[in-house]
Amino acid sequence: MCGRYAASRGPEDLAGIFDIEKWDPEETLAPDYNVAPTKEVYAVLDRPVKDAEDQRPVRQLRRLKWGLVPSWAKSPEGGARMINARAETVHEKPSYRRAFTARRCILPADGYFEWVTGTQERDLEVEGRKKRPRKQPYFVLPADGSVFAMAGLYEFWRDRTLPDDHPGAWWVTCSVITTEAEATPLAVAPAEGPSSLSDIHPRMPLMLTPDRWDAWLDHSRTDVDDLRSLLDAPPAGLMRAFPVSTAVSNVRNNGPELLKELAAPEEGTLF
Repeated sequence: MCGRYAASRGPEDLAGIFDIEKWDPEETLAPDYNVAPTKEVYAVLDRPVKDAEDQRPVRQLRRLKWGLVPSWAKSPEGGARMINARAETVHEKPSYRRAFTARRCILPADGYFEWVTGTQERDLEVEGRKKRPRKQPYFVLPADGSVFAMAGLYEFWRDRTLPDDHPGAWWVTCSVITTEAEATPLAVAPAEGPSSLSDIHPRMPLMLTPDRWDAWLDHSRTDVDDLRSLLDAPPAGLMRAFPVSTAVSNVRNNGPELLKELAAPEEGTLF
């Protein structure tokens, strides 16, 4: 899954990377090194500009809320749980299938955080008592330092309790598509710890390589089978991962120090 990521690039950088034609300076977000569900995030999407005479799709940088609320939902309360959509079933799940064919986006990130789980867990003896160790967070990012372009979906939800002219009448929310983590070796593996993404977690955000960006955002592509061909995992060996401070586990912590690579997992954590 993907439940936390970092996004520090500003709109000027993203505009150059993704050939953005329109973004509103008033919607600028501060760098966020600990993006959590329900936060506002940048999304790249192709969509006609509201009220413009020319209704051709325009490449835009928009600010969306992370946690998709389906258009038919009675309330937005479930959005915090709908942060991920599985690539294997996104085309058939009621919450995502309409967005999959009509409202796809790219969620730019520096990388994402994941905590070691599963068979790695063990108890530690602390003063004669068993104590569950803290899980070691890892930061996963493209090995070449490029943007991590996560495949995403977005949706509109209307709050019927508010009048049409209220600024909060419409919610625009998004979800990250996830896929199976690659079991092949990382491009750069830490000296101590996991040697592949699947050693950290069995799933990962679906990273779109630049050759798939335009196709993913193309409004004219609506055939489900055609779109599913874009959900293939990227080539193996593009990623690296390294341990970071357990401070990232607290969503209140935020700053570039959360991305500092540790020489080894912290004492008392896994691996």
